[in-house]
Order: sequence, then structure tokens, then C-alpha cells
Amino acid sequence: MTWESFKQQYLIKFWNPVPAVIAAGVLATYYFGLTGTFWAVTGEFTRWGGHLLQFAGFHPETWGYFKVIHLDGTPLTRVDGMMIIGMFAGCLSAALWANNVKLRVPQHRIRIAQAVIGGIIAGFGARLAMGCNLAAFFTGIPQFSLHAWFFALATAAGSYFGARFTLLPMFRIPVKLQKVSAATALTADPAVAARRFRIGMLVFVAFVLWAVARAFDAPKLGFAALFGLAFGLIIERAQVCFTSAFRDLWITGRTQMAKAIILGMAVSAIGIFSYVQMGAEPKILWAGPNAVIGGLLFGFGIVLAGGCETGWMYRAVEGQVHYWWVGLGNIIGATALAYVWDDVAPALATNYEKINLLQQFGPIGGLFVTYLLLAVAFGLILWWEKRFFARQSTAAPRLAKESA
Repeated sequence: MTWESFKQQYLIKFWNPVPAVIAAGVLATYYFGLTGTFWAVTGEFTRWGGHLLQFAGFHPETWGYFKVIHLDGTPLTRVDGMMIIGMFAGCLSAALWANNVKLRVPQHRIRIAQAVIGGIIAGFGARLAMGCNLAAFFTGIPQFSLHAWFFALATAAGSYFGARFTLLPMFRIPVKLQKVSAATALTADPAVAARRFRIGMLVFVAFVLWAVARAFDAPKLGFAALFGLAFGLIIERAQVCFTSAFRDLWITGRTQMAKAIILGMAVSAIGIFSYVQMGAEPKILWAGPNAVIGGLLFGFGIVLAGGCETGWMYRAVEGQVHYWWVGLGNIIGATALAYVWDDVAPALATNYEKINLLQQFGPIGGLFVTYLLLAVAFGLILWWEKRFFARQSTAAPRLAKESA
């Protein structure tokens, strides 16, 4: 394979989401094995909010929530911080390779309001549940934590209500029609595309060299940066967005991303299981109302905002200003939860057990239960897909008859 064909096939064209999400599941497993933590982002974004408050003269380090997730150091000295920096570098590299960077401003204030309010709701819900679509779902379920299943079911329900809510007339933006004499061809300047590709390669190579150098001094931090780079490449090139996985189920009946996510979790689960059998400690969190309420808020919020944590990150780097607002809302919502955590934690979270399925059912039993639940979820998605399109095909002749 020549360099040009490799570049076009693997660096410029979008990737198939199914193998990409499975690859993300495999990477998440090794990330856990090498760093001792799981692929997660909102916890670190909450810390960023805490640092901003410290800069403003407040003392969030005294809050109970920051004592749980720790506010020590800086993003450059924390595993999660280095991983997220790597994700942004990966997203930027991939977007530049494909000439997919362009400043796109929201065309209506309604969209900005949706982005900020939805981001705040999603950020608040994610941190209430101690994780977003990653830590409390995609990497939470393979960690065999019961709270992740509570969160997943609640997120599905919340996204359903969010999808119905965003279809209300108040969210329909007036479209201004303009008469033209001919269609305008969509063209890309080859010189601009080539220059951006070179810049993308420069960003990629420079970050790899920096991360490798960092690994000699602090291995976990260097590895975290490299894993983040790989995660960023995957989510941008495959356009991995958990919002679309949930929202598309209810609105269009498309299930490809939802199926890919389940397969990714299935692959990750056996890897995590292997590490646990070798002595690694899985991340188990409270299986309380916080997981359910947090999931409902998160599911509703990501649909209202139009993007989840992974979705807004790569779209923001691509120049979609809407998602800058989503990210800001996420940090605000997560920080707000940290502020009220001491008041709500006993009733919603900390008085409940942290239930590890591997301990509850035994190692083999816990693995079997996890795969059984994943199989049930996959089956329900297939059933919903068949039902959705069957209803669509039944409704089409009726609507045609009524319009006639």
C-alpha cells in the first residue's frame, strides 16, 4: 500500500464506528491495566472547575466532593489530566489530517441556550453518578460495578425524554430560503488541505515525542498521554458520540452506534476481568439513587445539548462553536454538583453499598451476569430496531392515503 492510499484510507476518510469502538474498548482495558484507573473525563473537568474557583479566591479543596476525587496537583501532574490533554491533541491531529477544521457558529440563540443548559444538566448528572458516558457506562460496566447498570438504564430513559422534548416546536429554528440560479459546488482547496495535513502530522509527532519523554520521568503520566492521543484519534475519525447512540434509537431507529458500544464493552469486560484476577482493583461506586437520578439528568442533558462528553470534545476541536458552549456548561454543572455534594451525598450515594458483581456472584458468575446483561441489551436493541421500522412501514401507506 502506497503512502497516498494509506493516508486517504486511514487518516482522511471516516472510520467504521464498530471496529473503532471495539478498539476503544481494548485500549480502555490496557489503560486500566497500566495506569490503575479507567477512561473517564468529567472527573477531571470538575477539577478544572475547582482550579478556576481557586484562582478566583475560593477554597473548593475543602469541599467533600473534591476530597473524594482529589484536587491535588495540576492537569500536567495527574493521570486523568494528561489523558484528556492527549485526547484533545488526538482530536486536533485527526481533524487536521482530514481538513475537517472550520469555524462554525450557531445560527440562533436557541442553540446556544440548548448547549449551555443541556451541558449544565449533563455535567451535574454525570458527577452525581460519579461518571459520564465513559466512567459510569462504557468503562463502568466492564468494571463490574452495579451502579453502571443503573446509570445506563436511567440514561436510556433520560435520552428518550430528551429526544421528545427537543422535538417541541420551540426548538424549531426558522429557515430563511434564498433563491439561487444554480447549485454551488462543494470544493476544498487542495493547498489548504495539504497544509492542514502537515500541521496535523506536526501536532501528532510533537505530542508523541513529548509524551514519550514524559514517560521516562513519570511512566504513568506518559502512558496516559499516549492513550489519550489514541482515544482522541478514535473518537474524531469514527465520530464516536454516545448521544447519537441513544438519541438515534428513539428518533431515527438507527442502532449502529449502540450496537458498537455494547460490543466494545463486551470486549473490554474480559480484559478487565483478566486484570482483576491478577490482583488489580476494579473501580466500584455506590449503587444508590445518585446513579439513577444522575443517569436521567445526563441522558436528558446530552440530547438537549446535542453532545456527550466525547462528542463535544472532538466537535469543539473541529471548530463547532456550539460545542464550546456545551463544554462550558459541563464544567459549570459538574462544579455545581461538587458544591452541593455534602448536602445530598448521604441520602443519594454514600449511605448505599458499592456492589461489585464479581464479589456478589463470584468471579465466573459475575462475568456471566455481565455478559448476560449485555446480550439482553443487544437483543432489546435489535427488537426496538425491528419494531421501529415495522411501524414506519405501516404508517407510510396510511399517511399517503390521508394526504391523497
